[in-house]
Amino acid sequence: MFARAHVGIAVQLVQAYKGELPFVHYLKNYFSSHKKHGSRDRKQIAQLCYCWFRLGKSLHWLTAEERMVAALFLCSAEPGTLLNALQPNWNLSTSLSVEEKLAMVTNDKEYSKQELAAGIFPWQSELSAGIDPVLFACSHLQQPDLFIRVRPAYAQLIPKKLERSGWVFKQEAKDRFRLPNGTRVEELFELNKELVIQDLNSQEAGAVVDQVLDALRQQEELRIWDACAASGGKSIQLFDRLPGAKLTVTDIRPSILQNLYQRFKQAGLYSYEGFVADLSKSSKIGEQYEQLPEQDLILADLPCSGSGTWSRNPENLCFFDPAAIDEYASLQKKILKNLLPKLKPGAYLLYITCSVFRKENEAVIQWLKEQAGLQPLQVALLNGYEQKADSMFVALLRQLPG
Repeated sequence: MFARAHVGIAVQLVQAYKGELPFVHYLKNYFSSHKKHGSRDRKQIAQLCYCWFRLGKSLHWLTAEERMVAALFLCSAEPGTLLNALQPNWNLSTSLSVEEKLAMVTNDKEYSKQELAAGIFPWQSELSAGIDPVLFACSHLQQPDLFIRVRPAYAQLIPKKLERSGWVFKQEAKDRFRLPNGTRVEELFELNKELVIQDLNSQEAGAVVDQVLDALRQQEELRIWDACAASGGKSIQLFDRLPGAKLTVTDIRPSILQNLYQRFKQAGLYSYEGFVADLSKSSKIGEQYEQLPEQDLILADLPCSGSGTWSRNPENLCFFDPAAIDEYASLQKKILKNLLPKLKPGAYLLYITCSVFRKENEAVIQWLKEQAGLQPLQVALLNGYEQKADSMFVALLRQLPG
């Protein structure tokens, strides 16, 4: 009885939602004004809603209630109490392939995995080279895992604490671990001091600078600028690799920088400068930008569609406007035009997006080559869709001396 009621509530929520704010906040507002829902109710309603969004606009001919239950089934990798209450036969079949599940959902109607993928992610013609559109689209049916990066001083301690915790985990590299999404690592570890929560490919993108560490360490006064610092995970990663660098962090949002400063304090990072700057508008960057000396490394983790991370916030699959691709590509170039004058001859630019769209990725690198003469040292699409991680794009470029 409760399961069917939860389906009804979830249907009302997703149909009333218009994408005007992240769904997590929309859902929080709903639960705040509907105190009758207990913790199990909230969890199940939220699960149903997110499964609905993971289907994008596929299976549109089903009734809303049928589609909601079908979404739960397609997104379930193992049996669960909610699915068992709604469709016991499906609950016994959660280990089947997507194709086999589709046959059950559609009563063997001819509806292929390719058609499902096109409904989930219809912008396949815009994808960067090397992405399998079907595998990528269907990866949205699963929530990515949680990844942590261990700080250097705690490389011996963290694995031992994880072993004693009884948690399920997998070591991906010397300083990288994978855990199930939702693991409350803050209950066992001091975040930012001992470890940093950072997606697998975010770590991979930041680690691209490893190939030029020796060159950077030879600088008499190494200067690094994280131009769109956001939460600062990559700044901390760079600090762990180059602790003596003079670090500058900027962002367009004062509140974000305040949160970042608090995170730096937790991480034991005190030697840095920070200021607010709208790098997309030359007339509004400010005096601090003008006084900023030339940099040996500029980290340009730029605003983008975020399309490589939509497995974490799947409502974007239902509300994304493809016109935003060109808008973000234009914004990225505007920002880069204001970064390049601060790049020392012979210095490096690390360009990163969490986008899977060609115009935000390869096309921008081509523009940097043609307009600024930067030399790409490495260009890579970091495939997360087969690793239960985010997909990202990274390019390390060099400003040639002279």
